[in-house]
Amino acid sequence: MPLTGIKVLDISRLIPGPFCSMVLADFGADVIKVEEPGRGDYMRWIEPLVKNQSAAFLVYNRNKSSITLNLKSPEGIQIFYQLVKNSDVVLEGFRPETADRLGVGYEKLRAINPGLIYCAISGYGQDGPYKFRAGHDINYIGLSGILGLTGKAGEIPVSPAVPLGDLCGSLQAVIGILLALMARERTGAGQYVDVAMLDGLLPLIGIELSKYATTGRLEVRGESAFAGGYLCNTTFETADGKYITLGILEDKFWHNFCSAVGRPELKGANFLKPKKDSKLYKTLQDLFKSRTRSQWEDLFRDQDVCFEPVLTLDEVIDHPQIRHRKMVVETEHPSEGTLLQVGITPQLSETPGKISRPAPEVGQHTAKILNSLGYSSAKIGELHKKGVV
Repeated sequence: MPLTGIKVLDISRLIPGPFCSMVLADFGADVIKVEEPGRGDYMRWIEPLVKNQSAAFLVYNRNKSSITLNLKSPEGIQIFYQLVKNSDVVLEGFRPETADRLGVGYEKLRAINPGLIYCAISGYGQDGPYKFRAGHDINYIGLSGILGLTGKAGEIPVSPAVPLGDLCGSLQAVIGILLALMARERTGAGQYVDVAMLDGLLPLIGIELSKYATTGRLEVRGESAFAGGYLCNTTFETADGKYITLGILEDKFWHNFCSAVGRPELKGANFLKPKKDSKLYKTLQDLFKSRTRSQWEDLFRDQDVCFEPVLTLDEVIDHPQIRHRKMVVETEHPSEGTLLQVGITPQLSETPGKISRPAPEVGQHTAKILNSLGYSSAKIGELHKKGVV
């Protein structure tokens, strides 16, 4: 596998860090999840529970080992330093300077292991006037400009249904770690990877920023090209109260659409705006309300048109394309039973990733990891009694 032999210490919690380390683990990295003794990563207890563990935790923590370690105890920090000596990556999600106070900051750890890749994921980055501010996903998408563009004109902004900032930050961390590992192949030196969740969102609005810089005009919420601002790129309700999507940006596809629905007079209307051309928009609304969603799917099934239904999650799970690509799979967990998991992406032809084991119990591999460092069973028992592990 691409990352076989790469050792990762993940001391992060919740979504951004664990999603990043899951991707690395899916492709062969040996990820050790370092958790607080007792309850561990508090994402384990976010409802709903499958049986005894959080469904959300189980999604992003597969393919990992777990050790419990009290990083605020002298013995715990020494064990961590021993693990750092033979690790390639440390991943953390603290606010800036917190890791330094705990004794697990980059300068301290690179003195132990000069080849270490140290990745810190935070809301606003390690510098700048906002570096110490608390934040969560909705705050980051608010500052990025994405939230201000999402929704209908004159109405309250609509927050995306998924944590875009967290997940984009996670993927930026994956990219940064892989780039740093490649650089180390040439130089032998590790480096610091500074990932801000706010930074990870800005590339998503590159087109809108460039349009503003070019025209000086601010987009009105709900009227941009990707927010339903054109008749050819929006959603419509069907006769059964369900919805469909049109993404017909090219003229040839729009002409195919007009022919399929028997409305040749609409051939020049694809880039008209619903708000300014409300009569034409109503014409299309009435058209789509004349049939059910499944009837429209049948009509467009063999047409070369950018049309798809808006699916609910139960429909996503059973969609033939998603099933064929194995992007929703079932796995077995020893205590939680059958779990539905998101599959592996990207799909590599020669060295594909795989799901080899489920998310670990709290501290499940503590004894095994400490044994590998030379600790005896008696010493491990003593550390457990003292609350170090």
